[in-house]
Amino acid sequence: MNPITPCLWFEAQAGEAVDFYLSVFPNSRRVTDAKFGPDAPGEEGTTMVVHFELDGRPFMAINGGPMFQFTPAVSFVVNCATQADVDHYWECLLAGGSAMQCGWLTDRFGVSWQIVPERLGELMSELDPERGKRVMQAMLQMVKLDIAGLEAAAAG
Repeated sequence: MNPITPCLWFEAQAGEAVDFYLSVFPNSRRVTDAKFGPDAPGEEGTTMVVHFELDGRPFMAINGGPMFQFTPAVSFVVNCATQADVDHYWECLLAGGSAMQCGWLTDRFGVSWQIVPERLGELMSELDPERGKRVMQAMLQMVKLDIAGLEAAAAG
């Protein structure tokens, strides 16, 4: 068992959000689904808590009401091996949401994601500080990250 499980607080969309995330990420599944009972604060028979896995990692979603909202201060990073992976996650998670700078987006449920090519870390960790500076400047001009554009900036 993983000792740390992120818990996502939704007003009332936990089940819908989990279904959406399961459709986006491979190797994902719903583990358990608990419903509100007759004496619970939510509508009896509706989803209260869902335990699920995204790409094998544990998560929990709760329908807790409108008291708390998501902010970009907490986000999930999706590391992508290829541009096709970047494109897939960007397009799927952005549907109904909003794009931000530097590979960040907020999905239609308000959850923030960073869609990041693994190559970015390689290009930024080079020993040549000028190269890293060029890559950073290129990244700051992008919304969805583009591996070819980052590599071109690195090459000068």
